[in-house]
Amino acid sequence: MSSFNSQNNSSRLGIKKILLKVVILGDGGVGKSCLMNRFVNNQFDSHSCHTVGVEFFNKDIEIFGESYTLQIWDTAGQERFKSLRTPFYRGTDVCMLTYAINDRQSFANLTTWKDEFIYYADIKNPEQYPFLVIGNKLDIPDDKREVETSDAKCWSKENGAFPFIETSAKDATNEKRLNLK
Repeated sequence: MSSFNSQNNSSRLGIKKILLKVVILGDGGVGKSCLMNRFVNNQFDSHSCHTVGVEFFNKDIEIFGESYTLQIWDTAGQERFKSLRTPFYRGTDVCMLTYAINDRQSFANLTTWKDEFIYYADIKNPEQYPFLVIGNKLDIPDDKREVETSDAKCWSKENGAFPFIETSAKDATNEKRLNLK
């Protein structure tokens, strides 16, 4: 159920990398798998299926001269897979809370996702934990939007001053900002 996609040349050359575990959470259908595929492989698959359980990919990045390997975990958003995904929360360094801008309920469920993560990851200081809020599907027409940017920014601020970004896995809008570069 897991995938590995990384050329680990740096470790063979003796360059030390820091491993960061990132988990992507959100309702089924918000585009978590597509976001991960865009970030890791710079590709979009319009026929992507729902994730069953969990899946992960690795991506090597460099920030301010430091080498990192991001181990990105894509989780199934459906309730029936909860018992499969929650064991993978422990040891996570960053949690990406994801919703679709054309799905108000997926936005309303961010608090549930955040609370589930805090509980199962056993986060001791949630107010200091690095969450990132992502509104996906920015490529959809404006008349299909159900979540305003201002509402998401307000939620992010009220729930811990989390960084917030809107993006599109389909057309790579704001992909560079999401890539932390």
